[in-house]
This record gives sequence, C-alpha cells and structure tokens, in this order.
Amino acid sequence: MLLLKLLSRTPLFILYLFSDFLFFVSYYVVRYRLRLVRKNLRNSFPQKTETEIRTIEKQFYKNLCDYAVETLKLLTISKAELTKRMRYVNPDVAQKFMNEKKSVIILASHQFNWEWLLAVGSLYIQVDFAYQEQSSNLFNNFSLAGRSRFGAYPIKRHQVARESLARKEVLRGIAIVADQFPGKATDKKYWTSFLNQPTAFYQAISQLAVLLQYPVLYLAIRKIKRGYYEAEYLVLDEPPYEKGSDRVVDNYVKATEKIIQENPAGWLWSHNRWKKRD
Repeated sequence: MLLLKLLSRTPLFILYLFSDFLFFVSYYVVRYRLRLVRKNLRNSFPQKTETEIRTIEKQFYKNLCDYAVETLKLLTISKAELTKRMRYVNPDVAQKFMNEKKSVIILASHQFNWEWLLAVGSLYIQVDFAYQEQSSNLFNNFSLAGRSRFGAYPIKRHQVARESLARKEVLRGIAIVADQFPGKATDKKYWTSFLNQPTAFYQAISQLAVLLQYPVLYLAIRKIKRGYYEAEYLVLDEPPYEKGSDRVVDNYVKATEKIIQENPAGWLWSHNRWKKRD
C-alpha cells in the first residue's frame, strides 16, 4: 500500500500518459477481454454498424485505463481537486431528504468514474456503501482505502440489510452499485429486458427499499472531458412501498439503460454481465 500511495502522488497529467500507454497495450497487444466487450456491444446495440461498435469499444478502453489511474490517484488527491473534477450538479436533492431527517438509498451503475463518485458524495452527506470482498487482500485494502478515505462507511454485500437496520438511527445515504450480474445461488433475480436482451438484476434493491421505507435516488454520471465528470441525482421512487413491489428495481433498470444509451463508452463492458439468460 505504501508504494501505491507514493505512485498516487504522481501528477494526473503524467498518470494520463501512462493511461495512454496502458490503452495501447490492453487494446492492441493483450486485447484484454476484447471478444467479450465486442459481443456485449453487438448484442446491446444491434442497430449500430461495425464501425460504430469499434469506435465505442476503443473509447471504452480509453475510459477504462483512465479509470485505473484515477482510482490510484484517489489515495492522495485533495478534496478541492476532487470536487473540481467530480462535480455534483444538484447535491440539494439528497440534502433535502437529510434536512427532513430521512435517510436515502442511493443507486448507481458502473459508469466511469464510480470510485470518484462515492468519494465526493461522502463529502456532502454520510454515506454507507456496499462492497464485494475481493480474494486479494492487497486489492481489497486498496479499494477500501480510496472509497472510505473521506468518511464513507463500508458494508459487506451480504450484510447490507442487517447493517442498514442496525444503523437505522444514523442519518445517511446507503450507496449501492447494483448493475452486476446476481451470480450467487442465494441472490433473488429480477428478470427484465435491458439493452435488447433478457437480463437479471438484483431484486434485493427493491426488497431493501421495502424493508427500510427510504426514498431511492439514482446518480447519473457523465464524463465531460478527460478527468472531469458531472453527477446528477434523480429521484427514482419514494415510500410507501408495498410488500413484494418491484418498482425500485424496475425504475433503476430504466435509468441505467438511459444513461448507457446516452454515453455507451462510459459503461463497464468488460464485465461478463450476461453469463446466463432466462
């Protein structure tokens, strides 16, 4: 970790030069998950030409490499620099609920750069975030160090419901990036059409909203230019929620699809999102 922190002090413009080199190696030499990325793009955008698909995939790899160096920089970047580069355009939306003494559930997707999104969000309100433990202790510690650097509270994915109830007296936002494939046998799946194909989502995000009866917000991220992003809160739903309601997950799917269609290269296409189909 000490070495990573030292590397993190490298100025961003130099880190972006390394990102350019990383892009060349990952895309042209190693071809990192290129077959999977191309398949995901073709299935998601059947109306696009092969030239358009190649343009999106190249920009995706550039974004992915920028994400890597930006996440490294998160270990030492100042609050002032970070808030200049990840700007929340309407933080008052979440603050309104805080002023009313209402905690919220905050959903996001794997739009670049979701790591910066969490770090900046925790500067405005108390944030609890769900995370999946990694098999590598080094990577796990590195990930948690950046995400919790400005006070965000980590909760293991399988403990979200229990921890959320235990911390119910804490006024906060519960942040979940919920667009992964729900691959565990215990995960309840919500099947729907997403990006032109049958797709499973975590039904648990609706169940959590029903359990806690919290308003649910969505954070849409847009990359303005290299190293600069905007985040916008959208109100997905508000209580009361009836038992068994899937309104929240359904609204989440629609919001996620919309932001991906607006900026296809900004989503994590290298994830094996469609491992199984209904």
